[in-house]
Amino acid sequence: MQHIRMGILCLLLCATHSLRAQMDIDALFMGKGQLCTGPMYMHNSWNNYWEGTLKRDNPNLGTVTTQSISLMGMYGIRKNIAVFYNLPYVITNPSAGQWKGQRGFQDASLWLKYKPVTKQMGKTQLSVIGLLGVSTPLSNYSKDMLPFSIGMGSTNGHARLMVDVIRNNWFATASMTYVLRSNVQLDRTAYYTTQMHYSNEVAMPNVTQWNLRLGYRTNKMVAEAVLDNMTTQGGFDMTRNNMPFISNRMNATRLGVHFKQEEVGLKPLTVLAGGNYTIAGRNMGQSTNLYAGLAWIFQFGKNNNTKK
Repeated sequence: MQHIRMGILCLLLCATHSLRAQMDIDALFMGKGQLCTGPMYMHNSWNNYWEGTLKRDNPNLGTVTTQSISLMGMYGIRKNIAVFYNLPYVITNPSAGQWKGQRGFQDASLWLKYKPVTKQMGKTQLSVIGLLGVSTPLSNYSKDMLPFSIGMGSTNGHARLMVDVIRNNWFATASMTYVLRSNVQLDRTAYYTTQMHYSNEVAMPNVTQWNLRLGYRTNKMVAEAVLDNMTTQGGFDMTRNNMPFISNRMNATRLGVHFKQEEVGLKPLTVLAGGNYTIAGRNMGQSTNLYAGLAWIFQFGKNNNTKK
């Protein structure tokens, strides 16, 4: 049977990176004893993709759609230390062809967020923030059916450094992330990359990411433009007229917007919304990603510090 041509889903290698629109990728913290938590819905779709550097479509797939609903939250341990969690359920589907999508719990992630430096220079405030995180599969989903797999199946360690500058509510936040990925085991005893491997274990290339956020921020509202890039440190291109593979090189640059408003209607309610578009890629779908979410803030114990 001839292999059907497929593109890689914009499944985000670091446990639904595109959904991290509020907490682990920005410079915000909760007050001590505050928990901000709620659901986030994401809709991602593409019908064009890069097969290596060749941009193309595939009538046998039509439009490939990924939907997810996540429970996300951040808890403030202290005013400059917080923990963040994300629990996503993912559904994939094509609009054409004979292939069937998948669904299930993807990868749980847990982050520790720490701000060791805050320096006031006149009207300008500079902050340095460090994050450590881990993500791991929540279920035994199939990793070997891209572009319909709901995840890559690796356990990942994340390290991120962020710098945030704000003046008169206008801000810029820049971050760099390194993702260390474990090997992945397939449900078969041999596979081919650029050579034959008589094993079920796949060595996954690590990932680097950078993210730039520019916008306007108050204690209750955030409006920002976002530019980010993901680059695998190794891997190989999809072979012509073949299915993608989990250790392919997967690069993507995305441009998007994000908005957050607190105290909407009921005082503790926060509304999140945004989206992004893949402007350049390699072995990736040229996806449009839209998301929206709700969050509620709960106070545990006494807190004299407001959220910053």
